[in-house]
Amino acid sequence: MSALDWSVLGAYFLVMIAIGVWSKKRIKNVADFFTAGGRIPWWLSGISHHMSGYSAIMFVAFAAVAYNYGLAMYVWWALTIGIGVGIGAFVWAARWNRLRSKHGVVSPLEYLARRYNLPTQQVLAYSGALLKVVDIAAKWVAIAILLKGFAGIPILWGILITGAVTLVYITAGGLWADVLTDFGQFVIQGVAGIAMFVAIMAHLDGVATLWTMWDKLPPGHGDPFSGPYTTTFFLALLFIKTFEYNGGMWNLAQRYMASPSGSAAKRSALLSSALWLVWPLILFIPMFAAPLIVPGLANAEEAYVRLAQTLLPQGVIGLVLAGFFSHTMAMVASDANVISSVITRDIAPVLVRKVRDLSAHAQLTFARVTTFTFVLISMAIAISTEGQGVVLKIVVDLVAATMGPISIPLMLGMLPWFRRSGPTAAIVSWAAGLSVWAYVKWIIESKDTAMVVGVPLVTSLVLYVAIGLLKPENREDRDVLVDSLSTDPEPDQEQERARAAG
Repeated sequence: MSALDWSVLGAYFLVMIAIGVWSKKRIKNVADFFTAGGRIPWWLSGISHHMSGYSAIMFVAFAAVAYNYGLAMYVWWALTIGIGVGIGAFVWAARWNRLRSKHGVVSPLEYLARRYNLPTQQVLAYSGALLKVVDIAAKWVAIAILLKGFAGIPILWGILITGAVTLVYITAGGLWADVLTDFGQFVIQGVAGIAMFVAIMAHLDGVATLWTMWDKLPPGHGDPFSGPYTTTFFLALLFIKTFEYNGGMWNLAQRYMASPSGSAAKRSALLSSALWLVWPLILFIPMFAAPLIVPGLANAEEAYVRLAQTLLPQGVIGLVLAGFFSHTMAMVASDANVISSVITRDIAPVLVRKVRDLSAHAQLTFARVTTFTFVLISMAIAISTEGQGVVLKIVVDLVAATMGPISIPLMLGMLPWFRRSGPTAAIVSWAAGLSVWAYVKWIIESKDTAMVVGVPLVTSLVLYVAIGLLKPENREDRDVLVDSLSTDPEPDQEQERARAAG
């Protein structure tokens, strides 16, 4: 990397810190820290929702899949998310927002104690928090690997540098800092992604590359389903991504909660869906073409780094690397914020009675300390791996193990069609989903990725619905809660809620 590249990267870090400092002025209480008080415009919420799905893993593990299999990478990843988020725009987006605007909910799991009971809320909170800390540790390692590939910086220092900057801005600025960072990431990724796209076109056959490169690539690279990424795998991923990206991944629920209204949340989801369907194609075209420019790589995870070093001029490489940092730091910040909300609002008050009696100022301080601690723990786990194990398989397996069992009670509990499903259905579906994953993964040792991904979610879904039908546990108060999520609050109700929070 040149001095210009380092200057670009250094400027990016300074901007991130400045965002945290500016955002801190907008944080008055925990509602501001975790949901921005419902003041984020729908378009900004939509961009943030979209960008929160990216991390450096896309340019490491996913780049390797694109290098080896081609178009199938876009089909099973971006296309499933785009369709899934589009479905969620009409089913869940507005309901998440109404939990905040009508019931003062700050954490995505906060409503579970009312919808089911306290034990249900707690088991979902603990299992989800464990998933997040491991998932984020993998993302720290991914960005450190990219930094090492570009600049030769050791893995340890890569994790420490990115972690330190993230700690500053997310601890200070909460969700506001996170969302603004996502917007900055959107701008950086746009410039860097288009620069790489144009460089690929110029290096090969110009615009004609879009249709001529497929005949030059290895056989099967132009097929929508290739290798282990079959039609069954696509359908399984579509199923799980619909839950994951509409609230099963807790931080994305926050984007909807932070919008001004349910209708605004719906618009933000539709914007995110459209971006998922279009923008990843721009990013993945260079990855698809990589075998023509950097053929025969022994480690396909280096594909995007080698492309950038081969094609991009000084300064732009620094911008690409800043984009990598932005992806991972924004996602880590997002997860840290939502995990802090779960710990602050759902876990800690149950474990420590004094937390229930904290003043508004003390609650905000506690939220910042929790956020700081979560990021620090994930960094420690990442450092202990010594850069090993950042592969697509780990992330997919972890999500398959817990996302379905956690998201089924969380997501379906908001819908009136499942009002009969109560605490028994929620706990049994959660436990059975985890048990089935362990059986498929470790007992029969299935190598069928679609089976490992889809079976736990299907198991949880079937049991949740069946137990609700056979052993209905709906009560009047639970029904009232569910029914209230079908419409936005009256303006005077929203104003009263805002005054109470402030």
